[in-house]
Amino acid sequence: MHNTTALSLAGFRISKELGTVRGIVVRSRSVIGNIGASIQTLFGGDITLYSELCEHARQDAFERLCRHATSVGANAIIGLRYDATEIAPGVTEVLCYGTAVVVTPEAAA
Repeated sequence: MHNTTALSLAGFRISKELGTVRGIVVRSRSVIGNIGASIQTLFGGDITLYSELCEHARQDAFERLCRHATSVGANAIIGLRYDATEIAPGVTEVLCYGTAVVVTPEAAA
């Protein structure tokens, strides 16, 4: 699945726009994970337990986005974005969204 944050894809022509697609994941860290992250905050620096949680949530949201785009017949996504919202204490929604399109390679000059 081709994807870009831009509104066009270099080397390709958009032949059809299929609309907005999204992938949503809602995640929380376990009690044990929160304790481990709390210990990491005492020492400062990168909170690796939370970094890993965020990375996995973003990856899962992206994969769901790609499945949604494929299901509507797209072979690319333009204008790809991420958003995150805390919906309850310790529970975060990660949204990955963009515009599903069908692209074809531009003719070589």
